Amino acid sequence: MVSKFQVVDEKVEAVPASKQALRLWLRLLSCSTMIEQRMRHLLKDKFGTTLPRFDFMATLYRFDEGLSMGELSRWLMVSNGNVTGVADRLEKEGMIRRVPSPNDRRSQIVTMTPAGRAAFEEWAREHERWINDLFGKLDTEEMGRLIDLLAKVKDSVAHSEDNQS
Repeated sequence: MVSKFQVVDEKVEAVPASKQALRLWLRLLSCSTMIEQRMRHLLKDKFGTTLPRFDFMATLYRFDEGLSMGELSRWLMVSNGNVTGVADRLEKEGMIRRVPSPNDRRSQIVTMTPAGRAAFEEWAREHERWINDLFGKLDTEEMGRLIDLLAKVKDSVAHSEDNQS
């Protein structure tokens, strides 16, 4: 069951910087969660698929020559077991194929089938439309500023990891 979020009109009041950072983290988390839940719901309703399957296919789509299971795992930032489970289901449905790697007989190369590529292209068109709809209240300039600010957030997070022991 998909839960609905209630948008609360919040007043932004002056708060100490330490609290402001906490509020920022909570706002980013809530936005990310809302977007992810919406995408999961739309993918399931429209295509009978899941977000992990979409992400798997989106990653594979960029590599015509295919990827090893280990490379897919690294790209998706999930365990090999998670990748194997998704690959098993996609292969049974004829969306992907796995063949032994010519360089390492212990490894398999995963590629999209023509049917998988066609299905993913349809998914991707709808996904882009959904994303455009979700961010429809932002104009191009606002999106550009937000992208720049989120790049700074990402850089800040990356550098904070460098400073921790």
